[in-house]
Amino acid sequence: MFSRTWHGVTPIEFCNSFEKYEYETGVKDTTNAEGNLGAHLRVIKKGEYAHFFLCTFWESIESMKKYAGDNYEIAVDYPEDEKYGLISDPLVIVQEVISNDNNIVKY
Repeated sequence: MFSRTWHGVTPIEFCNSFEKYEYETGVKDTTNAEGNLGAHLRVIKKGEYAHFFLCTFWESIESMKKYAGDNYEIAVDYPEDEKYGLISDPLVIVQEVISNDNNIVKY
């Protein structure tokens, strides 16, 4: 199993609306993708910004590529990201996960 973690930041005033948007786009799209094993969205409010970490779990690199394309280590953008003042890390972290003991939540 593999995990793919994306990080993005919005101004704090967009925190709630971007969180809803992220569930409607990134979480929904990844968990509906073939080979996806679940997702976890973590939001951390720090000062004037809200940090979003979306960690998704995949059967294989090939299943990850079906969602993100051949450049699966590059963040996937959505049409309304700019509306929320999103600063997206262009790279995602991909790593092999040896154990599933943490009870991954499937949305």
